[in-house]
Amino acid sequence: MWLSASRSWAGRRLLSGLGLATALGLSGCQMDIGGQTLPSPYWQSDDVQYFPPGPEFKLSREAAAQKAFKQDRLRAGQPLQPAGPPVPAGEAPAPAGAGP
Repeated sequence: MWLSASRSWAGRRLLSGLGLATALGLSGCQMDIGGQTLPSPYWQSDDVQYFPPGPEFKLSREAAAQKAFKQDRLRAGQPLQPAGPPVPAGEAPAPAGAGP
């Protein structure tokens, strides 16, 4: 009799363990893995977020502005690069060829 009661208790423990594992597996849990939140228990009812791809070159406006500036300078006959470093106000520029 003692042996059959032990088997009955082991069967109940096994059945309850399987039921608990099944409940945990079906309920879903929210985890943060690699920056993604997966899986959510509400994944079937979540709204889909779509972000259309942008331009491959991210600085297209800056490149266009630099190109326009360069073309304006060339049309005006001005050099593209300044002749030398800027001279602070109130100081005379150093003569060419003069070193320290």
